[in-house]
Amino acid sequence: MINHPIQPLYDENSKVLILGSFPSVKSRESMFFYGHPQNRFWKVVSAVLDCNTPETLDEKRAFLLSHNIAVWDVIASCDINGSSDSSIKNVVANDLNIILNNCDIKQIYVNGKTAEKYYNKYIRNKINREALCLPSTSPANAAWSFERLVDAWKIITTI
Repeated sequence: MINHPIQPLYDENSKVLILGSFPSVKSRESMFFYGHPQNRFWKVVSAVLDCNTPETLDEKRAFLLSHNIAVWDVIASCDINGSSDSSIKNVVANDLNIILNNCDIKQIYVNGKTAEKYYNKYIRNKINREALCLPSTSPANAAWSFERLVDAWKIITTI
């Protein structure tokens, strides 16, 4: 069983919550979200918001908070082989009320089908909130070009 090592990122101004499934090995090593250099999250969100891509952890934190974006993951702990979403078993979900009780989240998005699957199974009915599924920014989602991802992710700016 691996426990999620990264605290949620949010502040009282957060309006959008983006949830991944569970941090990759690289993210767990860097102790921050979307730490794998091939994950397109930072480049996609930066393009959507027409900003330079943040590089350091401090820049990434400031970037998200300055755009009222909170991030976390659906899963608090699970059994997982490396970073393979398909190997996830024995899921314990995160309690999103930590975020929802401290800011006015207008919309929840999930980053990919795995996050959607576990959100719908473990969280949706507990908090009575739907999450919109965005195409995964993972390098494993090679069917989606960068341009298509940016176009799909533009919805996060409509809040």
